[in-house]
Amino acid sequence: MKFLSFIKQNQPYLGLLVDGDGVFNLSAYLTQHDGHGLQFIPTNVSQLIALGEIALTNIQKTLLDIDMSEQELTHLDNVEVLPPLDITKNVFCVGRNYREHIIEGNIANGRPANSFPEAIEFFSKPSTAVIGHKGHVNRHANLTNSLDYEVELAIVIGRRGTNISRENALDHVFGYTIVNDITARDLQKRHGQWLKGKSLDTTCPMGPVVTHRSAIENPNDLNVSLTVNGELRQSENTSSMIFSIETIIEQLSAGLTLEPGDVIATGTPKGVGFAMTPPRCLEVGDVVSAQVQGIGTLTNEITA
Repeated sequence: MKFLSFIKQNQPYLGLLVDGDGVFNLSAYLTQHDGHGLQFIPTNVSQLIALGEIALTNIQKTLLDIDMSEQELTHLDNVEVLPPLDITKNVFCVGRNYREHIIEGNIANGRPANSFPEAIEFFSKPSTAVIGHKGHVNRHANLTNSLDYEVELAIVIGRRGTNISRENALDHVFGYTIVNDITARDLQKRHGQWLKGKSLDTTCPMGPVVTHRSAIENPNDLNVSLTVNGELRQSENTSSMIFSIETIIEQLSAGLTLEPGDVIATGTPKGVGFAMTPPRCLEVGDVVSAQVQGIGTLTNEITA
């Protein structure tokens, strides 16, 4: 199942993406059928997660009785897609998790090519950076001359936990989404750490959906790609990650409580703009599409 949050006629709804581009209004359906025993009718994915596994199971059973060919579906392009989750705190992120990306970054920054991290490099992006599918990314031309893209598979936490073991890590996952970790490379370098360069407003596109974990057989084996104006820039598989999904959850949750609705972006593969010769970073008018197998395509335009 692929869940999304959207607005139609100025009202927020929880939807289900059907056959790639059809939006089924799950909130409206549940309202019309007395909620099927739910505590409340969810209008976004965060609220769905908050209802817990029992409610999700109830919804899954309900959906089995629905013939989608007989339902009124709205095309994805005809709704305003919101970030799927109501982000109330920073988005967790993993830096330098693909070997070839590390090498290209090392070369671009004058470091030894084979200098790899011994532990996961965590950082975060604020909730004010989050936008949804088709949302506009500000070029921030007064602040940066090197705005870059980074397609990433992102984990959506479904169960609260601290000190989560690698063996139990996937039990704490609700599903997966896409994050484009837009980065101001010059700010990142100037400030000596990553927060400022990763945190400008509108630089965390997310979505368009959250695919439930039951529909992803192996998150450590998914194709990931990104295009700029239709030109392929990044293409890799999550099997190339140095640190797996389970390892990321285990290490991040050590002494740090993960809560339902938390998002963890897992790193980006090679092909980023600043590492090209010459560098090819983002400019006004560029259309960036980030794609992850089993989830979909997250598209955003760079605007002034």
